[in-house]
Amino acid sequence: MKPASLLLLAAITLAPAAAIADQAASAPLQELAKTLPVPTADISPGMQKFIGAPLNPDWDKAWKTGEEARAYAIGQAAGVVKGIPAMLERLQVKLEPTTIGGVKVFVVTPATIPPENADKVLIHVHGGCYVLFPGESGTTEAIMMAGFGHYKVISVDYRMPPEAYFPVALDDAVDVYKAVLENTPAKNVAFFGTSAGGALALEMVLRARERGLPVPGAIAPGTPMSDVTKTGDSFYTNEKVDNILVSRDGFCDAATVIYAKGHDLKDPLLSPVYGDMHGFPPAILTTGTRDLLLSNTVRVHRNLRRAGVEAELVVFEGQSHAQYQFDDRLPETKEAFGEISKFFGDHLGH
Repeated sequence: MKPASLLLLAAITLAPAAAIADQAASAPLQELAKTLPVPTADISPGMQKFIGAPLNPDWDKAWKTGEEARAYAIGQAAGVVKGIPAMLERLQVKLEPTTIGGVKVFVVTPATIPPENADKVLIHVHGGCYVLFPGESGTTEAIMMAGFGHYKVISVDYRMPPEAYFPVALDDAVDVYKAVLENTPAKNVAFFGTSAGGALALEMVLRARERGLPVPGAIAPGTPMSDVTKTGDSFYTNEKVDNILVSRDGFCDAATVIYAKGHDLKDPLLSPVYGDMHGFPPAILTTGTRDLLLSNTVRVHRNLRRAGVEAELVVFEGQSHAQYQFDDRLPETKEAFGEISKFFGDHLGH
């Protein structure tokens, strides 16, 4: 048996680097099976363990209904919530449930907020393929952002299947933003989230614009699910290399189909990479070299740059999907949230 620190790849089909001039059509490149060692240069031992872990055993869950997805989410959430009190203590953060704009939220407040951040508000939209991490279990990224960045964070507990389907998650988040704008200027507000949360952060800008609301001062879409039509090179190059999402035909695809409930998956409010990004606020995007959604992230970055938007792309060596925010005790996590915090500090209020 191969050691857990190695990922044995099946044959991978990927697009060729350049078409051969005399060929009528591009031929796919057939890559031989190979072994990928866990990279060690400049990577902490803790992150090496995440990178070298076996494939997510639940990667091929093929839920058909919101009820099936929720049953799984409840069990998963229970495990996540157990670790939250210790995280709150480590990061010196307070977590309070409340309602804003008629939507359930958690207000996440660090023990110390520097004067320059006192008038700033970050709105967090959690990940989980639109069906996972209900309630308190969806706040871990918000806790890290508040703890490392020393900002007040509002984490949106948006409604999910089976209670609600597209576009309710998005509209819940925008309703919170609209309420926040009553007391805070848009230039002092940022959106952030990872995976589905990263897509929602992008979709919120599109939806806010539709509703005549000003765009926020900055956004931080982490490894966003920006194209749920499964278009992009890394859906092939990183299949069964990413040990979290694993496959373009895995649980996250099944979950998104449930959430969309028959809606066109190419709608920019589901696949924001197809949206008009002219006039978007400055953005910082984060991903990893083994992330199945590396291409989703890169394509958004390119589209923002083509639209004349200031955008930074942060890519971590070796990491699969969203592993930069798996453990607040790792240096990579502190580094990732430190970069996002600095980006917000450089752009909010201007």
